[in-house]
Amino acid sequence: MTKTLKKTLPILLSLLGVALFTFIAARAGIQPVVEALGKVGIGGFILLVIFQLIVDLGLGVAWKGAVPQLGLRRLTSARLVRDAAGACLPFSQLGGIVIGVRATLSGKDPRSLNGEELHWPEGVAANLVDITTEVLGQIAFVLLALACLAGHQGAARFIWPLMGGMAVLAIGIAGFIWTQHRGGPMVKKAAQFFGRHIASEWRDALIDNTDAFQASLEALWSRPDRIMRGAFSHFCCWLAGGFMTWCALHMLGAKADLLSAIAIEGVVCGIMSAGFLVPGALGVQEAAYVALGMIFGIDSEISLSLSLLRRGRDLLIGIPVLLFWQIVEMRRLRLAGKGKPEISVGPVPKSVKGELPRVQPKDKPVFSTSTSRAS
Repeated sequence: MTKTLKKTLPILLSLLGVALFTFIAARAGIQPVVEALGKVGIGGFILLVIFQLIVDLGLGVAWKGAVPQLGLRRLTSARLVRDAAGACLPFSQLGGIVIGVRATLSGKDPRSLNGEELHWPEGVAANLVDITTEVLGQIAFVLLALACLAGHQGAARFIWPLMGGMAVLAIGIAGFIWTQHRGGPMVKKAAQFFGRHIASEWRDALIDNTDAFQASLEALWSRPDRIMRGAFSHFCCWLAGGFMTWCALHMLGAKADLLSAIAIEGVVCGIMSAGFLVPGALGVQEAAYVALGMIFGIDSEISLSLSLLRRGRDLLIGIPVLLFWQIVEMRRLRLAGKGKPEISVGPVPKSVKGELPRVQPKDKPVFSTSTSRAS
């Protein structure tokens, strides 16, 4: 029964999302939406894509703020792949995280400090810390958006539910942080859970090295200044997303100030977080944009066009990123098939406070502490 529900629930939610999207599109009208999108044009759309790529670079900087031991190029590339998987593979709830971890271990920057190879415990720990700092920044951004929304007619139906949602999310993220920092047994159980959803060769590397994984997490969380730096950088990236929404609204012909755009973008992000079970937030995103737009006097066809611009932008970036990542993975598999020796994972090394411990192959000496960093 449970397995059947897991298979059918995403399909049912997708159908509901399609129905909601169709209803919203029918109410807005196809012709007005096409006319609104025509105001943006190819040049305006490309400009929005370029701006999003700049924000993506900022997300890499935010990640490096919390995990400075890894190179900016590696982190930015991994973040692009993780977001692309989330946007283009919506039926895989854990797929984006798993692919993001894999991408953290690959690329043209295949080694961490002192020429030592990066392994699964480090990659998983780095991704979890980045996801946590992003959620912290998102909570602050949604609260700012609710403050910008307060006082507008009809805002109460969004403010109080989202305030409650943010309170629940804050409690949840606090528990998640505690689990990463001190929940060794729970981390092992989580590793076993994730292990059931990934390939066998990845599963063994993850489950068999939870001690190294926990050591990596504790090392990262031992520097709260870095964590706060990452969270603040993510908050700035969320603000940049609000600015991009403001630009898109003006391209579409809507008269909205920057604070209104921040309110719309922040509340929409909060609603999409609550509706994460719907694959691709199909219908949920469109309904949120239309409902928020009505509060600020924005026509439904413009709000729907704004949502379509966002989806088109994500696909235009995400599909090439995933294709390039596939090429990188195929190249790695070919190299592995030519007799490249498999690297096993050795004992958990001790680490300097705030430094990410490295996991060494068994035939190499155990990691010696160092404060040098990769660029």
